[in-house]
Amino acid sequence: MRVVIAEDAVLLRAGVIRLLADEGIETVAAVDNGDDLLVAVKEHRPDLAIVDVRMPPTFTDEGLRAALGAREVIPGLPVLVLSQYVEESYAVELLSGGAGGVGYLLKERVADVGDFLDAVKRVAGGGTAIDPDVIAQLMARGRKNPLDALTARESEVLGLMAQGLSNTAIANSLVVSHGAVEKHIGNIFAKLGLEASSVEHRRVRAVLTYLGR
Repeated sequence: MRVVIAEDAVLLRAGVIRLLADEGIETVAAVDNGDDLLVAVKEHRPDLAIVDVRMPPTFTDEGLRAALGAREVIPGLPVLVLSQYVEESYAVELLSGGAGGVGYLLKERVADVGDFLDAVKRVAGGGTAIDPDVIAQLMARGRKNPLDALTARESEVLGLMAQGLSNTAIANSLVVSHGAVEKHIGNIFAKLGLEASSVEHRRVRAVLTYLGR
């Protein structure tokens, strides 16, 4: 796997590079601003971009804008966004494209090496990895809820799907069979009116519905 990193904090950038290298993941470019990220993406055509939301010069949303721009340069480019805080509007904008290969983690999660590397691999593989605190904040927004038809267990399964867990991981977490998880997911698709296309596409759409889009 080949990765481009955009992070202005030198120590965090170096730490992420080291963690990836220990897993045999090559960092082909490491930059500290959005403009250089786009240049690096065009030059290296990476398998994944890891991007800080806030970078120079204004430290507002340069990283997010660059991440969205990178997905225009390489349609479907997997992007894992790191943020110091839960920034709802940024999370929604990144996730609202309806495609997989996206992640949004708080920077503190990098300290949990296993979870961080799992998120890297999951997003690079076209899945999602959404920080539980981001999910909680998005779910707290007032809205007309299309999820009321779900049972408590189906909601629990969908919440774990939103975190990016595989069916096997969900089964292990809930201490149920793999078949039971597949049945719950089938019920979720049906109750949310997600017509059959590809399983992965419906899975992403279900997660986006859960997050309020």
